[in-house]
Amino acid sequence: MTNMIAVALGAAVGANLRYLLSGWVAQQMGSTFPYGTMLVNIVGCLVIGALLTLAATRITLSEPLRLLLVTGLLGGFTTFSSFGYEAFALIGEGNWVGAAIYMASSLGLGLLAVFLGAGAVRLLISG
Repeated sequence: MTNMIAVALGAAVGANLRYLLSGWVAQQMGSTFPYGTMLVNIVGCLVIGALLTLAATRITLSEPLRLLLVTGLLGGFTTFSSFGYEAFALIGEGNWVGAAIYMASSLGLGLLAVFLGAGAVRLLISG
C-alpha cells in the first residue's frame, strides 16, 4: 500500500508540473509547435538520467522513494523519460541493435497506434 501511495503522490505532482510547464511555455512561445511537450520530455530525460545514475553510483533510494520519484513524479511528468533511460541502458549494455530496434519501434509503432486510435474513434463517431 505504501508503494501505491508513493506512486500516486508522485504522479499527481508530476502531472501538475507537466500541465503548468507546458502551459507556461505555450504562452511564451505560442501553440503552433508543441514546444511545451518537447521541453517536458527533454527535462524528464535529463532528470531521470541524473537521478538513476546517482542512485546507481552515489545514493541509495528506498523502494518507496524510487517509486515516488521515478515511477510517480517522472511518470506523471513524462513517460518519455523512461523511454530515454531504457534506450540509454540498452546502449550502456552494448546492445546497440536492441536500442535501435527499441527506439525505432517505440516511435514508429507509437505513432501508428495514435493513427489507429484516432481512425477507430472517427469510424465509431461517424456511424
